[in-house]
Amino acid sequence: MEPRSVRRIVVFVTVTVFSLALLAVLTGFGGGGTLTVAMAVSVTRGSEKGTIASSHRKLLTSDNGNERVEPNRIWGEKCSKSDIVINQGPTAPLPSGIPTYTVEIMNMCVSGCDISKIHLRCGWFSSARLINPKLFKRLRYNDCLVNDGRPLINGATISFQYANTFLYPLSVSSVVCV
Repeated sequence: MEPRSVRRIVVFVTVTVFSLALLAVLTGFGGGGTLTVAMAVSVTRGSEKGTIASSHRKLLTSDNGNERVEPNRIWGEKCSKSDIVINQGPTAPLPSGIPTYTVEIMNMCVSGCDISKIHLRCGWFSSARLINPKLFKRLRYNDCLVNDGRPLINGATISFQYANTFLYPLSVSSVVCV
């Protein structure tokens, strides 16, 4: 083969692979699952209303579109509920076939603050797998408590798994700055 032919083949294959990868990313692989990009940013399609939860921080969006969006603060509060980042995604199902999900709750406070009394909106959260109530427990409808109300230190992450037939949308409802 001539060098020009080899070069054309290489360019064609490169453009084709790039186009297919871009198409796969834009369509979310056609039905969900988890997509992990080289910078460890994962995108998971939720089962409720096509919501998308991602591991990067969304500063100016809200979970359900109805709540007030907190702006970036320069001289304001020491911390806010936007400093708590929640990621969740599917994991291997239980032997009985019930889907499981892993939840990570992180304190991403940029001013180095610890945050306590973290309450989440969680609906009628329940799990077929036991969750340590000191890590996460439902107090009443749409009110779950993280870390038994104790402070989550700056940069720390709490992680747990739950098992249910669907993913529960979780969002921060209130916090206390320590």
